[in-house]
Amino acid sequence: MTALSSAELAWYATGRFYEAEDGSLADYGYFLHLPFAEASLFDGAIMGETTAHFTFAAKPFQAKAVVNGALKLGLDPVGEFSLYLQRRPAGDFGDPASFAQGECIATFRRASLAVGTTVAANLALNGASVSLPLVGANVFTAHLIASVPFEFGGRRYDLEESVGRGVTQFGTAAAAAIAPPPGYRTVLPFTGSAIALGSGAT
Repeated sequence: MTALSSAELAWYATGRFYEAEDGSLADYGYFLHLPFAEASLFDGAIMGETTAHFTFAAKPFQAKAVVNGALKLGLDPVGEFSLYLQRRPAGDFGDPASFAQGECIATFRRASLAVGTTVAANLALNGASVSLPLVGANVFTAHLIASVPFEFGGRRYDLEESVGRGVTQFGTAAAAAIAPPPGYRTVLPFTGSAIALGSGAT
């Protein structure tokens, strides 16, 4: 397995942000690409949460918000998320905890506060001004704090050997919420692309 250079693409992920009834937030989902060239990320030809072998789940956290005109800023504190190998895929967006099953192969911790920005447009509707959210974006750096080598498809893999000290991820989220499962207030789909920090000195 080849180590990635600093700023080389590490992964593509897609998932959903969940706001629970108690106001806590967390994100869950699966990977479309990882730096495991020989590994099949899905069970069969259909790509989706129900066939994904590699998933992720965050520890729930409490966020703060700041509003600046048409921008709504979500301030996420330092927190952790883990990657899982599901040899028998069982991801289900109706059950977020399903993405935290299987073998935990790595854990990352965000290096600092993460700021998510939602852009809105003010529209005139029936004589009234209405704020319509358009898109959300964020970026954060996460340091790798634990990595476990594993065997999959007859080969050995280890995220530490691939990404080094961690990743910087750029995310784009839909601003329009979708129907949440029981126990949640709001759900927003998102996608994220991460680049490796590499193995250079901290």
